[in-house]
Amino acid sequence: MDSTQFVTPGFGLVFWTVITFLFLLIILKKFAWKPILGAVSEREESIKGALAAAEEAKKEMQNLQADNERILKEARAERDGMLKEAREMKENIVSDAKEQAKVEADKMIKQAQATIESEKKAAVADIKNQVADLSVAIAEKVIKEQLSDKDRQLKLVDDMLGDIKLS
Repeated sequence: MDSTQFVTPGFGLVFWTVITFLFLLIILKKFAWKPILGAVSEREESIKGALAAAEEAKKEMQNLQADNERILKEARAERDGMLKEAREMKENIVSDAKEQAKVEADKMIKQAQATIESEKKAAVADIKNQVADLSVAIAEKVIKEQLSDKDRQLKLVDDMLGDIKLS
């Protein structure tokens, strides 16, 4: 056997291989090529659809992220507004309470001053009454003592008459 025979195929082998290949191609084209191309095309379309859906999902995620950031900013602004309003309400309540306490304190001070003044007047009147009663009691005792003696009575009457004439 010759070594060229193993390396170079014979014409008949090449001819039948080409005929078989062509026949196989025709059969494949007739029965398998359309379904294979259809499956490949379908697969290509599904991949394109998946890529489009992924791109759409990416855009939606970006929109959602932007919406979330906007909502967060709005929530923070609303929270800050509520805190500011609460602080203002607190300050107003404290200010009103201080004002009301001041008004009540002034009212109580005026009432206390009026009470003290009336108590003072009552005490002064009472002291005057006591002094008058005491003065009358002392005068009674002095007069009784002076009038108990007849000579003293006459002397008192003369002194009084003398005082009246001089004035």
